[in-house]
Amino acid sequence: MKTLAAVFAACALAAAPQVFAQPEDQPATAVPPTSAGQFTTGQLDTVLAGSWRSPANKARDTYRHPKETLSFFGLRPDMTVIEIAPGGGWYTEVLAPLLHDNGHYIAAVIGQGEGKEMSSLKARVTSDPAHFGNAQVESIDPKAPKLGAPGSADMVLTFRNVHNWTDDGTAPAMFKAFFDVLAPGGVLGVEDHRAADGADLAKLKDSGYLPTAYVVKLATDAGFKLAGSSEINANPKDSKDYPKGVWTLPPTYALKDQDRAKYQAIGESDRMTLRFVKPR
Repeated sequence: MKTLAAVFAACALAAAPQVFAQPEDQPATAVPPTSAGQFTTGQLDTVLAGSWRSPANKARDTYRHPKETLSFFGLRPDMTVIEIAPGGGWYTEVLAPLLHDNGHYIAAVIGQGEGKEMSSLKARVTSDPAHFGNAQVESIDPKAPKLGAPGSADMVLTFRNVHNWTDDGTAPAMFKAFFDVLAPGGVLGVEDHRAADGADLAKLKDSGYLPTAYVVKLATDAGFKLAGSSEINANPKDSKDYPKGVWTLPPTYALKDQDRAKYQAIGESDRMTLRFVKPR
């Protein structure tokens, strides 16, 4: 695991790596960042504006708040970060370039063998080595997950996936794997569709929503401590009572054109955003 010392030194000497090169018209009097958080914020701004991100993915920033979410989790560009079940790679387009030069991004795809998701992510990574060339794509068995050597990661992130593991009974094993791969003091960042307070977990099956208390228990049972929760991804317009569960809402629109304007006005789901820490 790397430190930010070399990164700050490079910034101070105006020798930033090519991926994050400053524009030519940057004022000569620009001062280097004075903290890890300030440095990361600048890097995130650069990455989120990157030309390699698809327009469709950029359009969802207003719902997913990637800058605020990753800042809340405490992400730094020198970390080893494992993203669990990256799906189509929405966050891969942000995390892999951010970690390209001084960190390490690992996409952990659920399933064994070379499935469609893995093939797609590998193709995305190899198509743009300047931004994704140092990314790693691996598959994991959700029934017996192993994410790497114990203590080898600084951060594990997962976005809107815990409900799937809950429905198929693999959630406890997954959270144990997160705990094992993280170094002491490492962070687990979880975002998922939030059920109403007091909702019955059994009645939520296949809806996509989960009670926050249940997710917290999964993590603490695995050994984590809850370090914070955020309303960054809250959506009070979400009534959480749709014919096709959370997938009724954008971006899925499971009912297709039926009441599409209504669901578009609601936006994406109300989400919990939780930060856990592995005790030192």
